[in-house]
Amino acid sequence: MSERRVDVVVVNWNSGDCLRACIDSLAGPTGRGQVGDVVVVDNASTDGSAEGLPNWVKLVANPGNIGFAAACNQGADHCASDYLLFLNPDTVVSDDTIQRAAAFLDSRENLVYGICGALAVNRDGSPGLCASRFPTLTNVMAGVLRLDRVVRRWARHLPPEALRRGGPVDQVIGAFFVIRRALFGRLGGFDERYFLYYEEVDLSKRAKLLGFGSYLIVDATFEHIGNVSAKRSGDLALYHSLRSRSLYAFQHWPAWQAYLLIFFTLAVDLPARLLRAVVAKELGDLPRLVRASNSYLRFVLGLDRSAGTS
Repeated sequence: MSERRVDVVVVNWNSGDCLRACIDSLAGPTGRGQVGDVVVVDNASTDGSAEGLPNWVKLVANPGNIGFAAACNQGADHCASDYLLFLNPDTVVSDDTIQRAAAFLDSRENLVYGICGALAVNRDGSPGLCASRFPTLTNVMAGVLRLDRVVRRWARHLPPEALRRGGPVDQVIGAFFVIRRALFGRLGGFDERYFLYYEEVDLSKRAKLLGFGSYLIVDATFEHIGNVSAKRSGDLALYHSLRSRSLYAFQHWPAWQAYLLIFFTLAVDLPARLLRAVVAKELGDLPRLVRASNSYLRFVLGLDRSAGTS
């Protein structure tokens, strides 16, 4: 097996200086020893973040924003190593993290795992979100109603205390997502109907149905800022989150639960977001929430099936 057996795909959209920090973290002696090709797929950024990258980075520049899932697949088409690492541009990888991920998947004892992730660390050193349960009607509704803070088993995202020793999880987050390339090809890559969000959830679920689980490695870490591009997309981030959540429900839940989720989103989730903004006197958020609500309603009614952001 070749020494460099992990190819890295980074999808960029207006991530500012974060992309350069991410790429720099892959250039260290330990990181480059494990990394094969590094492919940056830029979805028509307007902030210049994809300019001036090192010559060992393959840049794929799209004329428009084709979506995160489609761009990931596009980047994977340029890769040939045993493993694929999908990495968010707002991450910084620790020196031996990629090496530990590759070593885990190399082990014959771990052949039942097709996907692995690492422990996310916030900038202040505190543990970050890095693993979750698969979405269910119960944990989605509990999250909206904030009941997951009272009944932990209803929480979708695993709390830091549950991640101290690592182990099998339903899914690792897409910010640092390593998958066997053969499995990725067998699954047909990411489902490109997910323009943004839930694409890694769906892929992990489909991998699990084929008998390949996900594993969180806690002695491998990466720093994750989170939501850098989303904060620059305004109401579109919320719209795509709700849209992708609905797509996932129709794909993986009984139909009655998916329809109930849509009703819950329109009757409870979106009104609750508007009410919280009013109570918190965050009136500047109201136009964004109204636009996201209107976009989601149009999607539900089939009036607007386009998913693009630009």
